[in-house]
Amino acid sequence: MAKKSKAAAAATTSPSIHIGIGEKDRAAIAGGLSKLLADTYTLYLTTHNFHWNVTGPMFNTLHAMFMTQYTELWNAVDPIAERIRSLGHPAPGSYAQFGKLSSLADAPATPPKALAMVRILVEGHEAVARTARAIFPLADSAGDEPTADLLTQRLTVHEQTAWMLRSLLEE
Repeated sequence: MAKKSKAAAAATTSPSIHIGIGEKDRAAIAGGLSKLLADTYTLYLTTHNFHWNVTGPMFNTLHAMFMTQYTELWNAVDPIAERIRSLGHPAPGSYAQFGKLSSLADAPATPPKALAMVRILVEGHEAVARTARAIFPLADSAGDEPTADLLTQRLTVHEQTAWMLRSLLEE
């Protein structure tokens, strides 16, 4: 019976990841991205909740704006989760996991007034931006350009959305 080559033996076990980023760095980055995923999903849920429950004279404007925002957030969760998977780690995907990982509070049980919704979303987008920004040193020191690119894209969206929402609060 012939001996298995190293490649054949490796194919029968869990494959090693050799992308130029060590396991310790990949684990740290994946951990940060897991927090970003949890924050993004939590903000998505809150924004969608507010879309459904907004009332008052700004209903049409906010209803449409919140739909644009929750759609963008929904489209953001998959690339974040897939980056975690690319780094060789499982992506969190349960409410329990997101609750433990997220820096954002859950949406209020009773829908607030329209401008309070806007304030909550400003705070949420700013919090997600802080979470994304905190991962940069890890990605930078590991030479993880794909994660840095993802973070740059997310920061752009969250900072711009926070600015637009803050503008609604000015008198």
